[in-house]
Amino acid sequence: MGLRKRQAADAIKAARKNEFGARLRNVPSSPRKMRLVVDMIRGVEAFKALGILKFSNKEAARKVEKLLRSAIANWEQKNERKAEAGELYVKTVFVDAAPMLKRMRPAPQGRGYRIRKRSNHVTIFVDTINNNND
Repeated sequence: MGLRKRQAADAIKAARKNEFGARLRNVPSSPRKMRLVVDMIRGVEAFKALGILKFSNKEAARKVEKLLRSAIANWEQKNERKAEAGELYVKTVFVDAAPMLKRMRPAPQGRGYRIRKRSNHVTIFVDTINNNND
């Protein structure tokens, strides 16, 4: 690896030390359904977001709630203290498409219709509210 690439990699690694998050991979639901849930909590205070997810009636909300709890636990682990109410907020959250399972369904007159079973990856980052002003 050349000097320029190594310096860029070190800069990225240093920036990542201040990011606290979690990633959920290969969730067997469509990215569109997951984005509906994720959009509800983007930029919201973390414990308020947990309440929103707990009382949402969507199946994807259960998985995002568990992921948010994991991100909060990661923040607590790296900072060696418990998070207080009003201290953390959901900084970034996004949903990417994961590989699709492609299946065939029998159709009339000897044809076959394609079924695409979609899945997604969810990434969430939390940060302290006073870092928001920087």
